Amino acid sequence: MKNKTINIALIGKTNAGKSTFINEIVGEQISIQNKKINTTLEPIIGIVNINNVQIVFFDTPGLNLFKNTNSLEKKQKTQIWEVLNNVNMIIYLIDVVNFDFLKIKNDIKKIDEFKKPILIVFNKIDLINKNKILIYIKKLDELNLIKDFFSISAKFNKGLDLIINYLKKNSIIGSWKYQENEITNKSDIFIANECTRNALLKYLHKEIPYNLSVRNKLYKILNKKNTKIKQIIEINNIRYKSIILGKKGEKIKKIRESSQKEIEKILKTKVHLYLEILKVNVK
Repeated sequence: MKNKTINIALIGKTNAGKSTFINEIVGEQISIQNKKINTTLEPIIGIVNINNVQIVFFDTPGLNLFKNTNSLEKKQKTQIWEVLNNVNMIIYLIDVVNFDFLKIKNDIKKIDEFKKPILIVFNKIDLINKNKILIYIKKLDELNLIKDFFSISAKFNKGLDLIINYLKKNSIIGSWKYQENEITNKSDIFIANECTRNALLKYLHKEIPYNLSVRNKLYKILNKKNTKIKQIIEINNIRYKSIILGKKGEKIKKIRESSQKEIEKILKTKVHLYLEILKVNVK
């Protein structure tokens, strides 16, 4: 049996559920999940290998970036275009609870410029009357730009098997880029850093998390059951330090515990996490 492959771009508005979707599909938490805007800062690859088929997902930042202009967001926007240019198919994930036909129509027209098949996936169907979805499908189908429609609840893993089967049927003969046991192209260090960034997003408010970065200082496997990790939280404004620390260090403790728990869950090992806050100069 010849190997087959298919590359998929996963895009949609912020908080449509892209990270939850890819994590459920792959079966591991490889993409940061949080309710704040643009939590996926770079395309993260999720890989699903089923029999002779390799399905590769690129999870991109939210489509909110189409309208943004600062340097970080311009970089992310460029990454989206690169992903869309190099895939076989595009999945546009829609939060069905917050359906906005005009905005979705405009997005689809932009996406169609890449001349790739577009699948519409309505997410969070557990929160809406199913008859509404039929109305949405009818309106979008009239654009004559959509190859197919799916309805899912990524949170409860409903309907994902139908998408996987569809992608398998549309895969093409070709060599696998990744090994059979690989689920992402990101290292354990990257994922550990993402977990801490996720915790920062969870416990800090407003713009602060987006003016921080997390850098690895030490990643040491002590033995089969224990890993020691030291990370540096880099800040560009010294006033953020007291905010991150919190009263009597309570906030940084919550951040550390939350990240450590998440890393342990993913890496399946006991983690000893140490966090340091460092002011860096902005170039």
